[in-house]
Amino acid sequence: MSVPTRTERESDLTLTEAAPVRRTLPPWAPYAALAVAIAVGGTVTLAGVSAGLGAVLTVVLYVACVVTVSRLVEGPRKAKDRAVTTVVTSAFLLALAPLISVLATVISRGTARMDVEFFTFSMRGVVGEGGGVYHAITGTLMITGLATLISVPVGMLCGVYLVEYAKGRLATVITFFVDVMTGIPSIVAGLFAYALFALILGPGVRMGLMGAVALSVLMIPVVVRSTEEMLKLVPNELREAAYALAVPKWRMILKVVIPTALAGIATGVTLAIARVIGETAPLLVTVGITQSVNLNPFDGRMATLPVSAYYQYVNPGVPPDPSLDRAWSAALLLIIIVMALNLVARLISHRFAPKSGG
Repeated sequence: MSVPTRTERESDLTLTEAAPVRRTLPPWAPYAALAVAIAVGGTVTLAGVSAGLGAVLTVVLYVACVVTVSRLVEGPRKAKDRAVTTVVTSAFLLALAPLISVLATVISRGTARMDVEFFTFSMRGVVGEGGGVYHAITGTLMITGLATLISVPVGMLCGVYLVEYAKGRLATVITFFVDVMTGIPSIVAGLFAYALFALILGPGVRMGLMGAVALSVLMIPVVVRSTEEMLKLVPNELREAAYALAVPKWRMILKVVIPTALAGIATGVTLAIARVIGETAPLLVTVGITQSVNLNPFDGRMATLPVSAYYQYVNPGVPPDPSLDRAWSAALLLIIIVMALNLVARLISHRFAPKSGG
């Protein structure tokens, strides 16, 4: 092993000394810039500017401070990287702010009536304080359950047909109309159900079944798309193995394809239920409102949580505070139900998903 000469050592030392030192911002610098921006934005907000404009001003000041200091210390390349990172993070926080605001408002105002009476009493004969949403809870569960019974078989069979049987132009047309139905306004579904039942039973009819049909119009496209996507993920090798054993196609679909995709389909169905359980517009048209419990979806009006909350808020009565408290509590209960359904969908997806070998 050769020993470096004196000239080589001096050359290496010169190169080391000539190498530029990369300067970076200390870890606390972004937090300091954020503190300054929050202080300025809070001062402006306290001075009379709206909270939304103050939040936007805080974000702009934060981005400007971080980018300016980074450009002076670290150079333009690192400043651009920090600018993009800061803008993306700020956009995420701005998008999250309304959700946090809604949750905080509903929780703070909705807990006032989260008591036993609220869950076990209806509004029959109640004026002012007291009463509950038992009639609305039963109506919501019954109408949503009927909508699920209508939507799941139709949606699953349509998804199976699109993946396993439909070919060419017919499949394209069905897929196109499913996509169109996914984006229709919910009030259109309510008007469709009302017009359908008015042709059969006459104008002015209101019943829970009408609401279930309206919700099923909104649910079916979601179930179809989730079923279709899950069936497409089933490996073709499983189908070919079943065909190699001389299994008929219908039995292969029933015994091989659907069980393999069942976790994803169940997740899609749960999310479809969560999507429609809080709908108000179609139920206003088809079901209406009542103050007492109605357990017969084929006769008479029924109360639901979203419609009950709507009427309690727009027609609070005198004094208005008890009705407003019931409206906020019903809204909080709906949020809890939707969150629970989303958690159930995640648990189903995690628990029953096919395990990969390894």
